[in-house]
Amino acid sequence: MAALANETRRLPIGVQSFSSLRDGGFVYVDKTKYIHDLVQKSKQYFLSRPRRFGKSLFLSTLKAYWEGKKELFTGLAIAELEKDNPVAWQSYPVFYFDFNKDSYQRDGALEDVLDEHLRGWEDLYGGRIGETLGGRFRSLLQRAYEKTGRGCVVLVDEYDKSLLEVLDNNELTEHNKAVFKGFFSTLKSYDQYLQFVFITGVTKFSKVSIFSDLNQLDDITMQPAYANICGITEAELQENFAPELADLAASQQMNDEECLTALRNMYDGYHFAAISDGVYNPFSLLKAFSTNMLEAYWFATGTPTFLTKQVKQMQLDASKFTNHTIYASGAVMTDYRFDNPDPIPLLYQTGYLTIFDYDARRQRYMLGFPNDEVKYGFLSSLLPVYTPTSTAAMGTDIFTIDEYIENGDIEGVGDIFKALFAGIPYTTDDTPFEHYFQSVIYLVFTLLGRYVHCEVHSAKGRADCIVETLDFVYLFEFKVGKSAQEALAQIEEKGYAEAYRADKRKLYKIGVSFDGEKRSLEEWKVVE
Repeated sequence: MAALANETRRLPIGVQSFSSLRDGGFVYVDKTKYIHDLVQKSKQYFLSRPRRFGKSLFLSTLKAYWEGKKELFTGLAIAELEKDNPVAWQSYPVFYFDFNKDSYQRDGALEDVLDEHLRGWEDLYGGRIGETLGGRFRSLLQRAYEKTGRGCVVLVDEYDKSLLEVLDNNELTEHNKAVFKGFFSTLKSYDQYLQFVFITGVTKFSKVSIFSDLNQLDDITMQPAYANICGITEAELQENFAPELADLAASQQMNDEECLTALRNMYDGYHFAAISDGVYNPFSLLKAFSTNMLEAYWFATGTPTFLTKQVKQMQLDASKFTNHTIYASGAVMTDYRFDNPDPIPLLYQTGYLTIFDYDARRQRYMLGFPNDEVKYGFLSSLLPVYTPTSTAAMGTDIFTIDEYIENGDIEGVGDIFKALFAGIPYTTDDTPFEHYFQSVIYLVFTLLGRYVHCEVHSAKGRADCIVETLDFVYLFEFKVGKSAQEALAQIEEKGYAEAYRADKRKLYKIGVSFDGEKRSLEEWKVVE
């Protein structure tokens, strides 16, 4: 059997060190032109991007640049851009804060991480001076500047991990915010000792000192010039991963164009500015090339449960996620507040929503799911929040419904729906039944639509839901507070079945009645 092309190429899955990537001969998508641009334009920056989007690798690349490791940049864009710069590739004192590797669920965890960083630098620039963490950091910046004669470079990776992990613990959240206030305010008061500052995170929390105090930070999160600073554009994909694309296409029995379309639908679609190219999720794309399978790799790393709970608590219409009728201003999208119950800013910043359009006159953005990986992954996570009984173990999952649909077992489908609505926790939840009803129906049939052709709540004059398989057509009509017979009568009166008169597939008309007071599915009637 012939060897696959990518067996001789190393893909940087999980590689966050630029030095390791370059020394190890991994495939690298060149983003160094952005470093040249950042260094030339300003001094202190902030960038927000979703998790697993390449922020850590970019920060590590900045670290190597400021440490003067010219040999690592041979053949890259910045080597050409800096060739006539007489002060390029000098070594500066670099203070790199990595908040990725620790857990912050216990008291004092953030202080321990900061202390560990400081102790390492105190060994390099002189012993501990100062009683507080902030005081020690200020002393280090001053001593490093005096010792080297050059300004200090401060790089902060995933500053908000210690906040996101403890959102359900108000006391620890407030404590960690106070720690940040006492520590990073140094970056403003000691500007004379700084050469360059770059801070990354998933979110931009307002009322946290790193932003309220550091108003000198240039937030490039939604600036068009930096929309592609992380992630992989389609041009970069085709330029850098042609062998892997060919291998994946062969394994999926597609041609290259079909494979590219499948990748685009699954992993592309992120936009980080009003006008910008779409970018692929780099983690999922690399995993797909590595395994030669199109799976939900990024989403499988975990969705914060508080996000899906907030969506339910806000009674947000789930259909808005897929029909692109979620609107927000730029200020709202990049400025998340702890006391704001609206999940939209956090959903955007964490990568579950992205920009689809921008109305310049109204200065508002239109948001939606970026791709199928996020769409089906998020809706799958949302369904159990509404119906805890939706599990494979109980035989009430989407795969079981799909199996019944494909085999024409419409009574089996009815049993699952009865079980799903029987599991709604109406005694402890004040969410109106109408919201449960609409959400569950929408979620089930949207998720089912990944496997069969499914139209959910089509335009006026069509049945509430139409499901088509190779052998069957199902016309659903749902009623709340009315009988299933009335639902069937509407199917007949409106002539919903007329479009399938000449169709050879077996057609089912299903009338479904829900009782809002009992919060249950009361009737399920089927006519062939």
